[in-house]
Parts: sequence; structure tokens; C-alpha cells
Amino acid sequence: MLLAIDIGNTNTVLGLYNHDSSELVADWRITTHKNQTSDEYGVLFLNLFAMRQIDVSKISAIVVSSVVPPLDTTIRRLCERYFGIRPLFVEPGIKTGMPLLVDNPAELGADRIVNGVAAFVRYGGPIIIVDFGTATTFDVISARGEYIGGVIAPGLGISADALFSRAAKLSRVDIKRPARTIGTNTIAHLQSGLFYGYIGLVDGILERMLAEIQTSQPNGSAPAPKVIATGGLAHMLHEDSKYITAIDDMLTLDGLRLLYERNRTPRSRGASPPATTT
Repeated sequence: MLLAIDIGNTNTVLGLYNHDSSELVADWRITTHKNQTSDEYGVLFLNLFAMRQIDVSKISAIVVSSVVPPLDTTIRRLCERYFGIRPLFVEPGIKTGMPLLVDNPAELGADRIVNGVAAFVRYGGPIIIVDFGTATTFDVISARGEYIGGVIAPGLGISADALFSRAAKLSRVDIKRPARTIGTNTIAHLQSGLFYGYIGLVDGILERMLAEIQTSQPNGSAPAPKVIATGGLAHMLHEDSKYITAIDDMLTLDGLRLLYERNRTPRSRGASPPATTT
């Protein structure tokens, strides 16, 4: 089996794939703790697998994307100590099959590359991926499968945290879709402002991106890009967006599987990942 690990600033997502069928056998979402040791993560992972009655010895490969550099060494040690496997990290030097048409490809987050690869394979292009995480990222893939650029905005959660921490008289509220836009109490006011204000941010950015993509095509010949969402808050927000047409919860995990396959060479446990080029 292949273990895919996506390390985000807020959550870490794990997925187990069957090598033969590419079927997702199991998945988990846990909180990312930047100060946990490899042993603490190892105990947690093993307990998760044991609860699903998964035989750890059947895991033969591990692929990792990370946007939390302080955890990279921790996860490497975890994989080597508890699974006897040197993981393949999504980093400069691996084969992606996707040209990165940006000023400095090394700056691009691993999760965004992974999402772009998976989205193009699954849906074709042009396509925009909106990933609702700690930050909300917008990534554009061309009809030829090229990464052509994107946007980074503050996530809904950290936007709310900033409001509550700077306004002493405003109490923290649960972020959810309010029954009405015009609230009749402070809680409803806050929920409406946070929810609909964020929908406005998302749709405002998408509207401009879609217009820019269309005007950049000769004679407007290219089809309108699809817009898909992923990430922890996608289910709460997508129905009120004018532009998001679908949600794909497993996009990042499937992208990790695809990148592993593109870099796969026969190797035993404990062997080094292959030396490759983008």
C-alpha cells in the first residue's frame, strides 16, 4: 500500500492507497502539531491504523507534501523509524509533468503543485482550484496542463481570529451560514459578516480571474475554466459561490498518488527515493 501524507498548517491528512487498483482504502484528518516529536506522531499514526485494523507491514511506500518546513525532518524520521521507508517528498527535483510558468517555481507550495496535477488529470483544463485551508489559495491550470499562476488570500478562520483578537467587545462565535443576511443580534451580525464577506472575497477574486483568463485568449476561443473547491471549509462555502461548480475532498491525496506513480522506481524498504528532475 501507498501512504500519502499532506501536512498543512492547520491539519494533516493521511490516505492509504492500494497499489494495484489505486483505490483509496482509508483516510484520516488530524491536527498539525509543529512541536510534536517523530515518536509522538508515530504512536498517533500506529493507533489510527490499528483502529481500522490495517497491517502496517503492507505499507511499501510513502509520499509527502508539506507546507510546514519545521515538520519535514520529523516526518522523515517517523517514516524511517516506524515504517522502515524513506519517503518521497514533493519538492524541487521530482517529476511533476506540469510546467510551472511562474517567476520562481521553488516558491510554489507543494500542496498547490499536487492539487494542480490532480485537477488536470481528473477534470482537464483550463481549471481553477480553490483550496480552503489556513490560507485560501486559487490556482490556475491551462488547457495544456501548465500552472500559470494564482492568488493567496487569508483563510476564513484566521480572518475571524484577527477580528476577535482585535475587537475586545466581540465574543468569538461559531462560523456558519446565517439564516438571514441582516442579523438582529451581535452573533448573527458577526456570522453574516464573516460568512457573506468571505463569499464576496472568493467570488470577487474568481470573477476577476475568469475575466482575465478569457481576455488573454485570442478571440476568446478558449472554453471557460471549470472551478473546483477542496479543503476543510469547502463544503460550508461552495453552495453560496456563483462560480464554484464542484467539491473534491480527495484532490490533494489523489495528486500525491499520481506524483508517486510518476516518480516510482522499484525499491525496497529503507532505500533512498529516486533522483529525478522536474
